[in-house]
Amino acid sequence: MAQLSDDCFAFGGPMMSVDEAVRVIADRVARIADVETIALAAADGRILAGDVAAPLPLPPFTNSAVDGYAVASSDIPKTDARAFPLSGRVQAGASAQTAIRGGEAMRIFTGAPMPEGADTVFMQEDVSLEDGKVVLPAGLKPGANVRPAGEDVPLGHVALKAGQRLRPQDVALAAAFGLTELAVVRRLRVAVFSTGDELVSPGGHRASPQLFDSNRFMLMAMLRRLGCDVSDLGILRDERAALASALRSVAGAHDLILTTGGVSTGEEDHVKAGVEAVGKLVLWRMAIKPGRPVAMGVINGTPFIGLPGNPVASFVTFVHVVRPTVLALMGARQEPLVPMPVRAAFAYKKKIARREYVRVNLRKGHDGALEAVKFPREGAGLLSSLVDTDGLVELSEQVTLVEPGQSVGFLSYASLM
Repeated sequence: MAQLSDDCFAFGGPMMSVDEAVRVIADRVARIADVETIALAAADGRILAGDVAAPLPLPPFTNSAVDGYAVASSDIPKTDARAFPLSGRVQAGASAQTAIRGGEAMRIFTGAPMPEGADTVFMQEDVSLEDGKVVLPAGLKPGANVRPAGEDVPLGHVALKAGQRLRPQDVALAAAFGLTELAVVRRLRVAVFSTGDELVSPGGHRASPQLFDSNRFMLMAMLRRLGCDVSDLGILRDERAALASALRSVAGAHDLILTTGGVSTGEEDHVKAGVEAVGKLVLWRMAIKPGRPVAMGVINGTPFIGLPGNPVASFVTFVHVVRPTVLALMGARQEPLVPMPVRAAFAYKKKIARREYVRVNLRKGHDGALEAVKFPREGAGLLSSLVDTDGLVELSEQVTLVEPGQSVGFLSYASLM
């Protein structure tokens, strides 16, 4: 389990920027130590525990990049086409039976090992066949259409690095090395609660003043996309002792505790008091919209994060607080969010010194350029504004005005998981 100091998330400033929050988390959260070895086929999305150096060069032998005819570069015609007798053929997966001699060509196929004595391949579409010989044109560059051994990855090169979240292409590279297993950080164990008497789980009886709980399911889905094992611990009622008892009971068996709702300073927001009864808690006032104070703390060495109850605020603060915490706990390299430049098709005003996220759809403009179209409503409680949009436009702290036609940064929802 994760073991953090009680003051891990202490912050002395009145307002924390988004970048500062990510930096504090990355600097102060220690990786869980547990490593497991898993089958290569199950490695997608996992965090690599150690570097993988190439156990063989890729490709492991010099081979032809095309279907064609192999020759020695010393025999390449200089000024006029020339006919060469054929000394054999070599297919992918087989080796040439003989070395190639001067003045000869050998039929070769893509991926086949180069025969001894040959170092250049003419593409089959550039040659002609006459009377059992191949006619090769003049002027080909020596070494053309050949893949040298180790051209892709040299022997011993660190091809996959510890801390990277494995993608399908990374798994393919490991397979090309002949590996069948990889050492990865074990999955993070996260306990997820919702809080509040106003909530009821889907499928339960909903009284007229109650709402079906949606945030918990959104957050669990986001955590699973980050590769976590998630424990759904339901809804905690607004009672301090019960909250404290539930939080204490899960701390030892989980690496992270995540709640949604009840973290502001109102008299009916009991999460703060519940955490302080069993651990240490601070409220981060982040300069972000949508969002509001995020509760960060430690319970018996286990980090605790309390997110706002409004779904859009919960979504956005998950991206900038929970996501970097999960990556840090798993020893993953922090993955900076890089907005894609698009053209604004809306006007917008905002306060300076606060980062804001505007829900938008993308469309092609009259000139083919991508444009961001703002969702018509702005409330942080509008789930439809997340469902019916493509992503977020990120407006930096320095921006105060957006005008149509201005370049803005777009983050797709897929890039945030």
